[in-house]
Amino acid sequence: MNRDQQLREMAEKEVQQYQSIVEKDPYRQNYHMMPPVGLLNDPNGFIQWKGTYHMYFQWMPFDTTHGAKFWGHYSSEDLVNWELEPVALAPSDWYDKNGCYSGSAVDDDGLLKVFYTGNVKDEQGNRETYQCLAESVNGIDFTKKGPLIHLPEGFTPHFRDPKVWKEAGKWFMVVGAQTLDLEGSVALFESEDLENWVYKGELSSSNGELGYMWECPDLFPLGGQHVLVFCPQGMEADGMYYNNVYQSGYVVGDFDPKQATFNHDSFVELDRGFEFYAPQTTEDEHERRLLVGWMGIPDQNEEHHPTIEYRWIHNLTLPRELKLQDGKVYQMPVEELKNLRREEVSSFKLEKGYVEKEIPKSSEIVVDIDSSKKSMVSVDLYDFAKITYNRAERSVTLHRKSLVDGSIEERSCTLENPLKELRLFLDQSTLELFVNGGEEVFTSRMFPDVTKENVRFDVQGDTHLEVKAWELG
Repeated sequence: MNRDQQLREMAEKEVQQYQSIVEKDPYRQNYHMMPPVGLLNDPNGFIQWKGTYHMYFQWMPFDTTHGAKFWGHYSSEDLVNWELEPVALAPSDWYDKNGCYSGSAVDDDGLLKVFYTGNVKDEQGNRETYQCLAESVNGIDFTKKGPLIHLPEGFTPHFRDPKVWKEAGKWFMVVGAQTLDLEGSVALFESEDLENWVYKGELSSSNGELGYMWECPDLFPLGGQHVLVFCPQGMEADGMYYNNVYQSGYVVGDFDPKQATFNHDSFVELDRGFEFYAPQTTEDEHERRLLVGWMGIPDQNEEHHPTIEYRWIHNLTLPRELKLQDGKVYQMPVEELKNLRREEVSSFKLEKGYVEKEIPKSSEIVVDIDSSKKSMVSVDLYDFAKITYNRAERSVTLHRKSLVDGSIEERSCTLENPLKELRLFLDQSTLELFVNGGEEVFTSRMFPDVTKENVRFDVQGDTHLEVKAWELG
């Protein structure tokens, strides 16, 4: 038996051995993508190919900590119902023996090609990094072609997460990087054939302001401009900004494929919640720019998640459609997610005081709001998380019990316009909150008492709420 086959069989054995334990977890979700066992992190190779959506993902099947990652695989015909597929890539070769790290997928004349980072470490922990290629004729079974790009001069071995796309008749690749000066950076490559790559220089860099490492870059056209999404590590908190250990955000600008240059505006956080990282986008056959992220943060209290005792941790976000409006990226759950709606479990209006309703922990809640200048609104979710809005300050805040010690922690943002709508997707242990049609998004895990089903809606001042809620299947 070769090493690749051996690793695949070991992973499958792990799934079978712990399946019953994983499924007993009351925090196991109903409609999010999760690992069958072990740890899930970055979405990889997100693509609609031959009519089917494919979502590969970083996967450690043998533990709930990070290690030599596989590429797990989900597929879907409708962005709603996802089927777990066999392992796509295993860390079985000399150039990826310590992990098939994150990457992307493209369609090359009917052949699915995935680009990923091969991670290698010696006994002293010294790192080597290779940008690798694997190919598939069916999206399920892959043939590795090995390294295409070795580490260019000027960078440390923290050089990973290739994202590939075609524009102006050429193939381009961006790679997350760290310069020898320990600055975050994005490296740009160009190719005619997806195999021979020419280094074109740094597309953008930290300049001492945006951390020591940039992960998971993704450059794409949107609304007549270009958006570069990336994850800077090493930024210090600044008031209500940059409060997670690592950030996810974007810059908007203009990419010139002929000159290989990108002039852009300042950095903006993509999500305001506690757990959101490593987002990746794709364009589907409907010409929508879709995004999925990892509902987790590296090195941020992962060891305190209660799902660990059930042998799994983390999940991916729901698919979101991106639009660029007045230089700002808006995110909204894809339209297909309305097909998750089952029974309508609540529908009411509230003008003063509060009301409590029993709402299942797998549900969608839409709150339409008409408020005066001095009004306050809050939504309390099972005595674990609370959303508050202060009209005078135009601030939205998500409060929750810390996973570490139960104290209350917060994430906030300020809206450009008064609050008109909150749209919540709840799924046993997750919250995805879309504010004002996607102007802001809060993505977070939550682990309430499993016996509690009450959601409390409070209003103060001259405020009118109209609330609808559906159980989601």
